[in-house]
Amino acid sequence: MHDSLGMGSVACCRHDDRGSPDGCHQEGGGVGHAEAAIDIARPADEVWALIGDFGRLDWMPGIESCQLEGNDRTLSLLGMTIVERMYARDGTTRSITYGIVSGDLQVEHHEATITVTPADGGCRVTWSVDVEPDSLTAVMQQTYQGALGALQAQVAG
Repeated sequence: MHDSLGMGSVACCRHDDRGSPDGCHQEGGGVGHAEAAIDIARPADEVWALIGDFGRLDWMPGIESCQLEGNDRTLSLLGMTIVERMYARDGTTRSITYGIVSGDLQVEHHEATITVTPADGGCRVTWSVDVEPDSLTAVMQQTYQGALGALQAQVAG
């Protein structure tokens, strides 16, 4: 789907823990899955240089501070503190996987992966997440889609 500003392609989907599309999703139980994606008219390596730095989130709206210590980053946003742990980073496939491990946002499980892949005229950035409780799925999807839009605006400028 193309956005109304002509800034690129934007896609998102939401599935429940059985892989069923939205219509079968029941809020509040199990692991939810969400995915956000955007096409950016910049080279994949250029966008990866920004995304691949786990200690840098100045491109993401709402982040007041980000402090990196080892594989953990502590975020301050919207009056909350969240600690995320990087589980994997692969410069060859341009992907980074992390999860929320503590803080004010109470989750049973959170694991997200951001991937930057070359595409015609630039790259495609995909941000997927598995989260429990699944009642947070829509919030995660909206947050990540908004962040990808902000990323696109920053690298295009």
